[in-house]
Amino acid sequence: MTTLLHRTVRTARSAGLVAVAAAAAVALTAGQSGAAGTGARTATSLAHRAAATVGTPAPVRTQTLVDGSKAEIYKLGAQHYQVKIVSDGYVVATLETKGHDDGLDANGMYVVLTLGGQVHSWMGGEHSGPGTFKLAGGWTAKVTKVGELHYRAQILGREGAVEATMDANQHDAGLDANAVYIVLSAGGVISSHM
Repeated sequence: MTTLLHRTVRTARSAGLVAVAAAAAVALTAGQSGAAGTGARTATSLAHRAAATVGTPAPVRTQTLVDGSKAEIYKLGAQHYQVKIVSDGYVVATLETKGHDDGLDANGMYVVLTLGGQVHSWMGGEHSGPGTFKLAGGWTAKVTKVGELHYRAQILGREGAVEATMDANQHDAGLDANAVYIVLSAGGVISSHM
């Protein structure tokens, strides 16, 4: 009888801990998705993007990101892809290529969606602008503050010439620079990965 009671208490305690962890994850995700200045997508932006994608076809593939969340990848047209980042069954962010790569600083996890529909995620390698920073692959970024939640990065090649410009104005920006992936957040954080 004692063994059965002990198991029942342990099972009830475990179920309670799982429920608390699930509630904390939902609260954390909700807090992150609307946090100003972190580079996370705002709730308004997510709602607008969700409304614009009603009738989206099934994903062409699903990919696990570095933090364990899932990226559902949709092909909407030629060089037109959308990624829904799903964590614990909830869409927490959406990226879309519309003539250019897209990127996201998801509170320290960086994600780039390329024009070809490839998704790359990583953690670390952050620099906070404004300033000039060495990036992966021999690139250099000159980050300037343009305004509130608006940063711009000139991506310089080995010879110092401007090879690309990233503009994060209220929304993060992403770039595939010859298989070096770069994210610039609207809060001025830049990170790169090969």
